[in-house]
Parts: sequence; C-alpha cells; structure tokens
Amino acid sequence: MNKNLFDQLYDTTTFESFGHELIGEIKAHIQNTTSDKNPKTLSWNEPEKELAFWKDFLINGAKEDFFSEVLKRTTHTHHPKYVGHQVSAAAPITTLSAMVSALLNNGMAVYEMGMAPSAIEKVVTDSICQKIGYKADYGGLLTSGGTLANLTALLSARRAKIKRDIWNEGYSEQLGIMVCEQAHYCIDRAVKIMGLGEQGIIKVPSKDNFAMDTAQLLSSYEEATAKGIHIFAIVGSAPSTATGAYDDLNAIADFAKEKNLWFHVDGAHGGAAIYSNKYNYLLEGIVHSDSVVIDGHKMMLMPTITTALLFKNKGHAQHTFSQKADYLLNEDEEADWINSGKKTFECTKTMMCMHWYVLLKFYGEQVFNEFVTRQYDLAKDFEKTLLKDSNFELATSPMSNILCFRYTGNTLDDSKLNQLNTAIRQELLVEGEFYLVQTKLNGKQYLRTSLMNPFTTIDHLERLQEKIKVKGQHLSKNVRWV
Repeated sequence: MNKNLFDQLYDTTTFESFGHELIGEIKAHIQNTTSDKNPKTLSWNEPEKELAFWKDFLINGAKEDFFSEVLKRTTHTHHPKYVGHQVSAAAPITTLSAMVSALLNNGMAVYEMGMAPSAIEKVVTDSICQKIGYKADYGGLLTSGGTLANLTALLSARRAKIKRDIWNEGYSEQLGIMVCEQAHYCIDRAVKIMGLGEQGIIKVPSKDNFAMDTAQLLSSYEEATAKGIHIFAIVGSAPSTATGAYDDLNAIADFAKEKNLWFHVDGAHGGAAIYSNKYNYLLEGIVHSDSVVIDGHKMMLMPTITTALLFKNKGHAQHTFSQKADYLLNEDEEADWINSGKKTFECTKTMMCMHWYVLLKFYGEQVFNEFVTRQYDLAKDFEKTLLKDSNFELATSPMSNILCFRYTGNTLDDSKLNQLNTAIRQELLVEGEFYLVQTKLNGKQYLRTSLMNPFTTIDHLERLQEKIKVKGQHLSKNVRWV
C-alpha cells in the first residue's frame, strides 16, 4: 500500500537517511574549507546563468543532489581566503541549534509558543547586559539583524524622549538623530522609515581616521536646532562598517548627557569586543549608553541572522511597541519579559537564542575573547606587511578586523586608480580563490578586507597581497581608461 503524501513528507526513515548523508557532506565541507584544501572560496557565475541553472534544476535535477549543488554554488565563509563581508564562519555546533529551531518552529510571540527559548533568551540578553556593565534594571531582546535592531532602538529613543504619544497620535514636529557621516546606512534607513526625512539625520563630520569628530558635535547640534529640528538621540558607531573605526563613546556619552539625548551604540559589528581582554578599551563609555546593538553573526561565530538589542532600562524594551492585543498578551507587568511579540517588531521569530546559549554553554565567553582578539591582531599584522610595500596605500590604520587599502603601483591619478582597483577586485571575484569586497572613501576606491575567519593567517593575506600586485601591474598596462 502506497503512503499518502503527508506520510512521505514526515517519514522519519527518509529524514534520517538524508540527514546522515547531509551531515557527512557538511563535515567534508568544513574540513575541506577550513584546511584550505578547496582551491576556491567561491565559484563565480553570472547572475543570469545561475538563475537559469536553478530554473532547470527544479525540473530536471536529481533531488538527492540539491544540497551538494548548494554547497558547491555558494560563497564559502569557512574558507581562510574568505575575507569579504562581515559574516562569520559559523561554529559547526550552531548548525545543530539551527536545525532544532527549524524543526520545533516555536514562533516565540507568546510564552506558550516558546517556553524554553523565551527563558533562554532572557538568560542570554541578561548576560550581555552584565558584560556591557549595565546595572539592576537592564533588559533586552533578540531580533532579526542589526538593521531591525537599530530601528527598534531609535523607536524606543523616540518614545522615551518625546513627550507626545507619537506611536498612537502621530506628529508634525521635525525630529532629528545625530550620527557620524561614516555610520552604517541602516541608520539613514531607520530615520526615513520613522518618517523623519532627510533633515532628520544630522551627520557629524568624521576625522581623518573616519571616526566621528566629536569636536564638531556642538556646532552640528546648534546648526540643526537653529533650523527647528528637535534632536532626541545620538548614535555612536562601534565601529563604522566601511573602515572599522570606533567612535569615542565617552565623548558622545558626555554630550548626550549634557543635551538630554538618548545615547545609542551601533555595535553590530564590533560590540563583541566587550569580551576581548585586549580590545575592550575600544568600547569605553558603552556603559553610559541607553541601548546597544550587537550582532551574533558577525564577531560571535553564529549563523545569520542573530542580533541582540540591549537596554540600560528594561522598561524601554517592554514599551516600544505597546498596543492592545488582548487575545495574545498578558498585561501583567511582571510577565512582560516572557512575551516576545510585545517587545519586537516581529511577531514570529526563530529560536536564535539557542546559538548564543549553546556557545556559552559549550565554550564559555573565552571563545569570544579569543576570536575577537585574534582577528583584530591579524588586521594589525596585515597592516604591517602592506606598509612595507610601496605599491599599496592604506585608508587608515585599522581599529578592528576591517582593513581598507588600495593598489597604487605606478603613480596614476585617482580616477585611474579607482578604475584599476575595481578591475583588480573583479578579476579576483571571477577567479574565486579569494573573496574580498570594495568601498569608496573620500572619492577613492579601496579594496576592503573583513577578517572573519579564524583560520585565515598572515600567510594567506600575504598571498592575497602578491596576487593583487601582479594583477595591478598587468592591468595598469592593459586596462582601457574611461
């Protein structure tokens, strides 16, 4: 007798068979990438060709080949020559926590739909608040990514600092948020989603090292207020995305206190340095913040998307999205922490807290200390090798694991150097051995490395440097200048 479709769908024997085979493939993938056995970090394909492949595979591909093809046709973050975007080489154990989360599918909007993860999330967020240095009334939540977390923090700031009940009544007053001109674009996005418009983001100029020039805080503030803009919050970057530069959080904290502003720290990338015995000084002043964002999927070895939003005062976490939904939420203040849907923009979310918890349980905070410290040290080592070679120019000395540099070679003008470095990066992308990205700073095109992999060594980076030099010398003679 044939099984019906649902019997097939939930057949545990088939699941076990596929599961064992996939675990074997994942094991081999981890071994072959971390050991540098695989020759490429990615196998580049043109977008239209990749789309055509997957259209055809849906009809003609063998289903047992699906996971193998995905593994082959994606960017390998576990490869030591992956020095591209700010996404970690996730710890293998988090593959298992992700699997359990996906299977149990506890949405966590209300406590009875996520009893264990609700409690686990509180343990995790409380531990991070304590590490920041918050006292007594702290609280937090986990949410899907730094963009959403930063938006939530700024909504909390508006609710706390603006007397009018904007959430329910709307507003017509021009409000504003101060931030360094080098801050991540998600702050601009949050400001515009909040309806503050272009005028609502007051960009403070940066110094030569691309960190906020706090000496210009007062003039920026006074210029904005003279235009009738009511500034209610200020954001410190820890660090900025493009260059990895940390803002002076102590100076920003002092200014925020003086002007009665909400002080938010976007530590999505580098907030994890609170765990580094060597580099936690970069976050001096974070304890004075009202809110902090830290991504687990950046410098804490977790899968995407896993983000913590921490508050000095837990009441701000509980009241940002206050509204009535009597059929779901218990209004008892004592129970507020248990109902995730009351604190987050999301109603349903994954059990991302399990990634944090399992790493803390199995390896302790020391794993974060060692990883952050190692990667920041590695950027300093790479800087030294680049400075020894007159063919390269650095944008600034690295403060984190992000390093921006460009090939200069023969002294071309900036326009031609921009084209040359773009061409070098494109050749590296197509070749696939290394994966790095690029950024433009003050009109100059730079190559950009984010050292996210614990298996990347200075030898890998010196090989990358040599390849760039060879390509630069070749392309400078053959590229068609526009």
